[in-house]
Amino acid sequence: MTEQTEPQLQTPEWLELSVSVDHEAVEPVTELFAKYGYNEGVVIEEPFTQEPDGDNLAVDLSRPVTVRTFVSAVDVPDSTVQEIRTALWHLGRMRSVGELSIEQRREEDWANAWKEHYRPVRVGRKVVVRPPWQEYQPAEGEVVIELDPGMAFGTGTHPSTRLCLLGLEDEIKAGDLVFDVGTGSGILAIAAAKLGAKRVDAVDVEPVAVRSARENATRNGVGNVLQIEEGSAGPDQPFTGEYDLVLANIIARVLIEVVDGVAASVKPGGTLVLAGIIERREPATRAAYEDLGFVIERRAQIEDWVSLIFRRPPAS
Repeated sequence: MTEQTEPQLQTPEWLELSVSVDHEAVEPVTELFAKYGYNEGVVIEEPFTQEPDGDNLAVDLSRPVTVRTFVSAVDVPDSTVQEIRTALWHLGRMRSVGELSIEQRREEDWANAWKEHYRPVRVGRKVVVRPPWQEYQPAEGEVVIELDPGMAFGTGTHPSTRLCLLGLEDEIKAGDLVFDVGTGSGILAIAAAKLGAKRVDAVDVEPVAVRSARENATRNGVGNVLQIEEGSAGPDQPFTGEYDLVLANIIARVLIEVVDGVAASVKPGGTLVLAGIIERREPATRAAYEDLGFVIERRAQIEDWVSLIFRRPPAS
């Protein structure tokens, strides 16, 4: 008889330590965790309030803060964890400090577990987005964008991105010059290039978005068509020409703030697709562009999010 052995359990590499505290206890708990945490690293997760479209972000002082750190499961003995528990207990005599929570983590779990949530997804009538680790065989007429979800907004699943993609699919014509304001991951600009645009210019105020969009453009083989720069729309910005089609998937407040620059970038007779508009802010956004002579052609809505498609009247 062959002797059977028990499967060896893999030892966790890290312990994640976390505790909920009130705002006045954040500093002393952070100092405690930094003393023991790997490379003195501490993560502070403050609760916040935010409007549905992401505007007016503010820390919520009425809710507790989560403070966490990571320690080596091999190098840190049980006695050290007990020291941390004891120190937290003493701090809890003066401020509100919750129980220490300990979770076992393995490094490859952090690196790979999130990937299972990203699969090929249709985000328009023609456009399908797939992550690099997922294969996808496109049907006839489909346009596939390979997108690595990163720090920049725009994987195609948010209603505002879907609305803007649908507007893009409806309005783009082969040979169009396209301008994408607030490009994020570059998904809309890449889609425009793959749908037949002659040239696509794109801007974003966030350097991380510019880097991400450039990488995604190269990954999708449209780097020769697509130019991405840090900035916005308007005078003294990277692109000041006029375009057949302009896309702006940004929150309503910003769409209103940059109305002059965005409006000037649409050539007479050209099309403007706005998205990122929460329903209750639609009237103000619409009025800002209509006041400059733009004519609404149609609107679309998914859940609480609205897109508006305008036409700039031809030159008289």
